[in-house]
Amino acid sequence: MNSAPEISLGPVMTSVSGVELSQEDRERLMSPAIGGVVLFAHNCDSKEQIRKLADDIHQLRSPPLLIAVDQEGGRVQRIKNGVTRLPSQKFYGDLYETDSELGCDAAEWGGHLMARELIDLGIDVSFSPVLDVALTASKVIGDRAFHSDPHAVFRLADSWIRGMQKAGMKAVGKHFPGHGGVAEDSHYEVPEDPRNIRAVLNCDLIPYRRLGERLTGVMTAHVLYHEITSAIPTYSSFWIEHILREVLTFFGPVFSDDLSMSAAAEAGDMETRVLAALSSGCDVVLICQSLDETDEAIEALMRYQDMWHSPSWQLEKLRVEPVVFRDEIKTLRDEFLEMIE
Repeated sequence: MNSAPEISLGPVMTSVSGVELSQEDRERLMSPAIGGVVLFAHNCDSKEQIRKLADDIHQLRSPPLLIAVDQEGGRVQRIKNGVTRLPSQKFYGDLYETDSELGCDAAEWGGHLMARELIDLGIDVSFSPVLDVALTASKVIGDRAFHSDPHAVFRLADSWIRGMQKAGMKAVGKHFPGHGGVAEDSHYEVPEDPRNIRAVLNCDLIPYRRLGERLTGVMTAHVLYHEITSAIPTYSSFWIEHILREVLTFFGPVFSDDLSMSAAAEAGDMETRVLAALSSGCDVVLICQSLDETDEAIEALMRYQDMWHSPSWQLEKLRVEPVVFRDEIKTLRDEFLEMIE
């Protein structure tokens, strides 16, 4: 019987220091302000080590903290050892150009294999698929996008999500409303997209509108649409509450992109960023590059407890659903690799 203390999940997802939990990690993760952990490459050594780390995180408290990772394939694949090296999302788009059905089939298999391998390691969520439309030569998106046609992005993402769901994993689409129309990298600067709302609605938002309830969660973009709002979507109730909630009728959990990124710094210090994101409609905020900044956020949230609510019921939507499989992961991997050769 699990005797872990009962602590509602908080609105912050953070990182941990290494391949195992330090005492400092454990103390931080017990805060009521914390709701989950995002793993990165420096946390992932071997399959056995990842399973042990995931189990230790899950055993800390009840309900268990959510464990997430960016496992898109291509350039953004945090876990590499012992799992399939997946192609980038653009690979499926290139297949789609030659044979649309083959591209969609491959995307479904890729999403399924990715999710099966992560679930086997004890991980709850992969922040995928990327729904950005490849409108320009973006430094940060590039081959992470499926295609330059929003309808093709929808079809390929729909297939990828179908594969994930067959494995029991939910999908978190990113980066809302779109990061594919700017060249700059929001990790280092604030990208500015000059388009108006009609242009965005008729392009970038098509995948979100057509996917509907197949998306369980959405992650915001740190991109400034200066013709539409004076703040990036992460800090904009217009984008989150009006466009996403009211226009697109999406009611699942909304995650901020990492608030440690330079493009998020426009709001001020980490305390201000966290409170601005939560008050604008984000349910969960990511702080992944600095544990000191995570501690600042925890301190602020514990001071201003009346300014946020526990997103436990939202995060519970992302729990893996148990599925009984007939085929082994190795068989699935072999068949997938044969398909894409």
